[in-house]
Amino acid sequence: MAEYRVAHLDDLEQVGYRGSKLGRVRDAVGIKAFGISSWTAEQAGDQLVPEHAEDQDGDNEELYVVVRGHARFQVGDDTIDAPQGTIVFVPPGPDSRRTAHAEEAGTIVLAIGATAGQPYEADGWLELWGPVYDLYQAGDYEGVIANGREAIEAHPQYGGPLYNLACVESLAGHAQDSIRHLRMAIEAYPAFRDVARSDSDFDAIRDEPGFRELVG
Repeated sequence: MAEYRVAHLDDLEQVGYRGSKLGRVRDAVGIKAFGISSWTAEQAGDQLVPEHAEDQDGDNEELYVVVRGHARFQVGDDTIDAPQGTIVFVPPGPDSRRTAHAEEAGTIVLAIGATAGQPYEADGWLELWGPVYDLYQAGDYEGVIANGREAIEAHPQYGGPLYNLACVESLAGHAQDSIRHLRMAIEAYPAFRDVARSDSDFDAIRDEPGFRELVG
């Protein structure tokens, strides 16, 4: 008998990200082939999808599906009325900036994305860094550490959140923790070794033997 998993959108773990509520669809059912998450609005007028644009030089594509309620999308200069059942596809390009807000309480939008022509690689960005993004933007580095370290450490396969945590710990004066997490980040994604060499976030620990050993 084939293995399968079943989940309900209302039961997903929700994390806050840039003023929106992200549902961890991919983690809930173990999807590895593509990115997928849900965005839920408790009240009419709430932001569903944070405003963002994908890399204009890349080929990342996103499909949004309004599975419950009623949404209003803004894509570039266009406003799109999106009742339940609407699908909105946003390809990469110069007019790819998008956001969405709820027209009804309880609206849920599924977001599915991947890069054309490339195998999907999960990075844990939304699920692990998303919940502490606002703290980071506010310069509350100790808050990032207190609220994000445990979850980020529990997923060592995601180099990006580990690298960001190492940056924050360096900025907050936690040299040894920063070096440890930078080492984990490089183990997950070796290209971070080159990034760290010139990253000013590590200026405070640049003379530490452990840092010099890591970056060469």
